[in-house]
Amino acid sequence: MPKPIISDKCTNCGTCIEICPVDVFSKEDGKVVVKKASDCIGCRACEVQCPEEAIKIED
Repeated sequence: MPKPIISDKCTNCGTCIEICPVDVFSKEDGKVVVKKASDCIGCRACEVQCPEEAIKIED
């Protein structure tokens, strides 16, 4: 099962929120968080589109 991990390089830009087709990410108190890791389909769109390379998908 794929698992998205957000590193401390994240600038909370929200690109992952916009690009994720299954709404895995959200913002809480201004910080991007993984809200539904179990919904991740492993498409890696967030990993590829993150401008800071702050997201990795672990398999």
